[in-house]
Amino acid sequence: MIKIIPAIEKQLEAVKDELQGVQDYPNEELISIIQEVGFECDFCARCCTRQFNDHVFLLNEDAIRMKQIDSDCMEPAPYFELCDRQGRFYVSGYALKAKKDGSCIFLNEENRCKIYDQRPTICSLYPYMLHREPDEDGNVDWRQISGLNQHGCYHTEIINEEASEIADQIKSYETGYLSQLIEFFKKAEQHFSKNKLKHVQGVYDREMRKFNKGAEITVFVYYNSEFVEHKFKRPELK
Repeated sequence: MIKIIPAIEKQLEAVKDELQGVQDYPNEELISIIQEVGFECDFCARCCTRQFNDHVFLLNEDAIRMKQIDSDCMEPAPYFELCDRQGRFYVSGYALKAKKDGSCIFLNEENRCKIYDQRPTICSLYPYMLHREPDEDGNVDWRQISGLNQHGCYHTEIINEEASEIADQIKSYETGYLSQLIEFFKKAEQHFSKNKLKHVQGVYDREMRKFNKGAEITVFVYYNSEFVEHKFKRPELK
């Protein structure tokens, strides 16, 4: 019998709760928000830069597709979920790399996506999302729109059928992301129990300080139901 690691168990239950919340979120409310915002892309490409977006997280199916396009376009996603007592980090997936100026690796000189027809799922949905996060006062609530009023055009008319389709796609992505996170934590439970490991927050904090100063770290990325080991430095310090 696998003994669940307390730190992992706590995070796993939180993700399961989040998944239930996404599934229970009223489609009618999400559709109403989509139509009220009325987002329309104006091809400014701001959403394709680190200045406006932290990173592009890849669902497993996205990562498989990106690897086929360019085997060197991915890196471990930031915000590692776990760290064992040996100082090795664990993260639930990959993210797209960015160029030195912070723009996406697939953004060309004309500020157009070079893989537009095969772009990651989240890129096709942006700026719509559906997850809980704290506001400036620390109150946790649902966030449905990213970067509101920072890019693009608003108050475009979106008919019910289109808004409903967008809402379904948003829920599908968020469900996929959270399901992948649940799979990651379950795999981590097995790995940690089998190897007599545990998450140590103090080690996590210490190794992150080293990482932020340019040290190389070991990161295990969850990919295709397995952990893939990487030696990794902060990109801007390579």
